[in-house]
Amino acid sequence: QVQLVESGGGLVQAGGSLRLSCAASGRTFSRYTIGWFRQAPGKEREFVAAISWSGGSTYYADSVKGRFTISRDNAKNTVYLQMNSLKPEDTAVYYCAADLFGSRVLDKGAYDYWGQGTQVTVSS
Repeated sequence: QVQLVESGGGLVQAGGSLRLSCAASGRTFSRYTIGWFRQAPGKEREFVAAISWSGGSTYYADSVKGRFTISRDNAKNTVYLQMNSLKPEDTAVYYCAADLFGSRVLDKGAYDYWGQGTQVTVSS
């Protein structure tokens, strides 16, 4: 079992930055691929970024590539999402999720555990 808690969301102006954190409980955290997804009102939950268990592989949606950076600290059981150059279209609830196998990182259906989400609002 892995429990995930997101934090770091808030209100920021366009062009600003936020860093989201995903804190996990459970001694097996380091074995999981961790993904970030987001869901805007009236839209499907979409993939944002993911990082392999070792941190050696990272994946990004085209819409955030070059602006967002995912990283992890397994000693702290935490994954981070640094978001720079934020745009109003980045406004959404951001969720982190854990996947033991890491074979379909873009597929939200592949993830076994989810956090409760944190709201990110970018004003224009």
